Amino acid sequence: MKPYLEKVTVADDASWSMVRVPRDPTIPFEWHHHPEYELTLTLNSRGCRFVGDHVGGYDDGDLVLLGPNLPHTWSSTSKLDGGKPHLVMVIWFRPEWARGLTGLLTELRPVAGLLQRSARGLKFSQAATGRVRARIEAIFDKPPADRLLDLIAVLLALAEDDAAEPLTAPSRSPQSTLASSGARIDRVLGHLHTHYTDELRIDRVARLAALSPSGFHRMFTRHTRLTVTEYVTRLRIGKACALLTEGDKQIAHIAEQVGYRSLANFGRHSRL
Repeated sequence: MKPYLEKVTVADDASWSMVRVPRDPTIPFEWHHHPEYELTLTLNSRGCRFVGDHVGGYDDGDLVLLGPNLPHTWSSTSKLDGGKPHLVMVIWFRPEWARGLTGLLTELRPVAGLLQRSARGLKFSQAATGRVRARIEAIFDKPPADRLLDLIAVLLALAEDDAAEPLTAPSRSPQSTLASSGARIDRVLGHLHTHYTDELRIDRVARLAALSPSGFHRMFTRHTRLTVTEYVTRLRIGKACALLTEGDKQIAHIAEQVGYRSLANFGRHSRL
């Protein structure tokens, strides 16, 4: 798996970031997070969406807004048009950028509410997506100033979508104010995302954080709203779901591949 903390760069002529990425033959499972908000439009693609503790299917035109430091990935299973690649359009902007706009401009107060709701991840309705899809698709080919105006227009339109669905459970929403714990928690998360199939050794990961086991438990739970065991279980089950969508491997083989030596134990955890 790739490093857990994704670094988002900003071009010299802009205050926010965007990327339009054709993915072929698949959109791979790449579990990650970053301190920016993320607006993602996925086209010509079907598969599974993983956001925090949410696992769900997605289809062409999937439009989602994610709050800062909310772990996520998409994993494709098929394309609508086999002759074209999966297409992922991503827009990132930092919390201070958003606070500057919504705090200064009264007209953008609805956007502040939208961003607050995005802490749990938001899947927008088909109607709202239909209203902004063409604008998002066109934004990548416009000059910087026009792109900024279009992004603000998109966020204002999405703020009116009362049918937008939160993705994660309320008690599992990460707190962006805890992102400042920085390198210490990222070392731990990077280790877990690399070694989640191994036997979980609390003393080992506590040493990575330079904390006692009890202090480590408090820090980890405060940051992720999960115990270490719950977090590793979600990594394993999320990867198992991705493997199940990729082919016809037997469940027993997949369970062993993601770290379960007992099929019964895998079955019990997959129902949590």
